[in-house]
Amino acid sequence: MRKLEKKALIVSSFAGYADDIGRFLWCLEDVRTKLLTELTGISQASLDRRLGERQSIGSLLYHIALIEADWLYVDLLGTEWDPEISSLFPVDNKTEDQLSHFEGESLEQHMYRLAKVREQLLSHFRSMDLNQWRKPRVLENYEVTPEWVVYHLIEHESNHRGQIFQSLRELRIES
Repeated sequence: MRKLEKKALIVSSFAGYADDIGRFLWCLEDVRTKLLTELTGISQASLDRRLGERQSIGSLLYHIALIEADWLYVDLLGTEWDPEISSLFPVDNKTEDQLSHFEGESLEQHMYRLAKVREQLLSHFRSMDLNQWRKPRVLENYEVTPEWVVYHLIEHESNHRGQIFQSLRELRIES
């Protein structure tokens, strides 16, 4: 019997960040890395295909990036969106209770959008200390800390990653 390679299942901290902040950001990046790795080689047809009433993988990728940018600019920074980031979102992603269908963009375009938004998010946290990380932003309808926002983004992307992985399994069975 072949001996399996031993894995190290350890949460690390990104260099250049306060330790607790770096750990959360490492987790956020870990979710993204696993998502992008699984998408390697996906066809345009699979990226745009809706399975039943579910969203296409492309629509979910667009949504993940949009929500991350929205939390960054609206809730954390309290500013208008950076014009370069705003230009990456040509359509509103929601109609009533459902995500809009978004198709026709390559995986590379989706990856670029995800990377640019994440770059802005990571840049914002680089100079933050733990007091700022845990200090609530007081908004009209709620108070929110940067720590909770990153927790929520991990949860949000993980949830949609699960939906994407399920779609990929079903698409592979069909082919």
